[in-house]
Amino acid sequence: MQAPLKPTLITDMVEFDTDDPAIWINPEDKSKSLIIGTDKNEQGGLYVFDLDGKEIKDKTVKGLKRPNNVDIEYGLLLNGKPTDIAVATERMTHKLRIYSLPDMKPLDNGGIPVFEGEDQPEYRDVMGISLYKDPEGKIYAIVGRKTGPLEGAYLWQYELGDDGTGNVSAKLVRKFGRFSGKKEIESIAVDDKLGYIYYSDETVGVRKYYADPSKGNKELALFGQGQFKGDNEGISIYETGDSTGYILVSNQQANTFMVYPREGAKNNPHQHDLIAEIPVSTIESDGSEVTNVNLGKQFPKGLFVAMSNGKVFQYYDWRMIEQYLP
Repeated sequence: MQAPLKPTLITDMVEFDTDDPAIWINPEDKSKSLIIGTDKNEQGGLYVFDLDGKEIKDKTVKGLKRPNNVDIEYGLLLNGKPTDIAVATERMTHKLRIYSLPDMKPLDNGGIPVFEGEDQPEYRDVMGISLYKDPEGKIYAIVGRKTGPLEGAYLWQYELGDDGTGNVSAKLVRKFGRFSGKKEIESIAVDDKLGYIYYSDETVGVRKYYADPSKGNKELALFGQGQFKGDNEGISIYETGDSTGYILVSNQQANTFMVYPREGAKNNPHQHDLIAEIPVSTIESDGSEVTNVNLGKQFPKGLFVAMSNGKVFQYYDWRMIEQYLP
């Protein structure tokens, strides 16, 4: 295998332990887009970085109780106004924490409880989060936890809305998703345009489901089996067209990313065969995110962001990643 790719740049360090990033595209000026990343600790936070990897200290949120994963979505109607949001999981309080973008103002009245009613306390230790915006504009949070039931209810999906005061409410709409029981499920990713959810059943593979609750809870695929050195972790989706592109999955202990076709195989959209393995400089990468949007001179074909040990996130110019792809 070739030598690991060197990152375009590395962010400022967080205080404790990086875990998962998200990318917010600034509609007014894409060069002023933001990276939001979790600092996973019982006194952790959500750090906000610019495209040079510098922390924007007046936007960073501190004092969260082990924030694990974070995702963003655009245009949630609050007080009749479309509002971009960042949603993070706060494991020790069993809550979602929600902030407006780009100002990072809280929209959750101290947090929205999830996995309520579970009789085993450990089943409420929230970890993974991904947001889905359907064709009608409804926004959902797909939420995972440290451990849970094996058959059909590991992930819970909530519809987000206005609670009547301009803060966010969450209504449970379904429970779904298999779990092998081998380790845990943390990373979740949603392909909004194609309407699919992917999640990493660590040491087993990547599971695929419909994002629309009305389409049912049948598992559509399990791929990547036997292809990872240890844990399969962070998932991110790069679009090259309406239905084409790449699914990148962290091969955590190998410090590489495994790449699968977004569109599947020629006669089977749910057959995702390995097409590349990309060696990178990340160490034990948990979370990652990618965009195909032109973010300026450094990232004209998009940006890939991945967590690395060492309390940092690494930025990669997509053109560096692209050279490994068929």
